[in-house]
Amino acid sequence: QVELVEAGGGLVQAGSSLRLSCRASRIFSGGAMGWFRQAAGKEREFVAGIRWTGFNQVYLDSVKGRFTITRDNTKNTVFLQMNSLRPEDTAVYYCAADERVYEVDTRASAYEYWGQGTQVTVSS
Repeated sequence: QVELVEAGGGLVQAGSSLRLSCRASRIFSGGAMGWFRQAAGKEREFVAGIRWTGFNQVYLDSVKGRFTITRDNTKNTVFLQMNSLRPEDTAVYYCAADERVYEVDTRASAYEYWGQGTQVTVSS
């Protein structure tokens, strides 16, 4: 079993930045970790993902150039740097991880482990 613990959400104004972190309770030998978000009344959507090895990163089109996903393998932690935040970025953000995926998968169903979620609210 793996526990994922997220941190870094909050309430900010449009144009501001936030950095989310997601720490896994154990080392992953492979697979990928993704960030998803779910706004009120909407389905959960993929935001960004990264493999635990290599350099492959995948982003939702609307966050490209604003969000950056990175990892620190020594700390079993993945980060999501969010710049130029917009009101439409408001959502609960979840991290997810799975060792079985070979490439970053944008489907929520591909991930076995999930964090508890952290609220990001961007005011206009």
